[in-house]
Amino acid sequence: MWYFAWMLGVGFAILFAILNAMWGENEEAREAAFAAQGLPPDPVSDSPVGH
Repeated sequence: MWYFAWMLGVGFAILFAILNAMWGENEEAREAAFAAQGLPPDPVSDSPVGH
């Protein structure tokens, strides 16, 4: 049954890599959209995330 755990781990690693790439693409597009509108990169400065 070790192969089941191995395949599950590889599957999660691939899923994480895909989601990470999608997140990065979204952040780049988001920053470009804000820059095109003349807004700062993070318009929500009072957000609790990252503080």
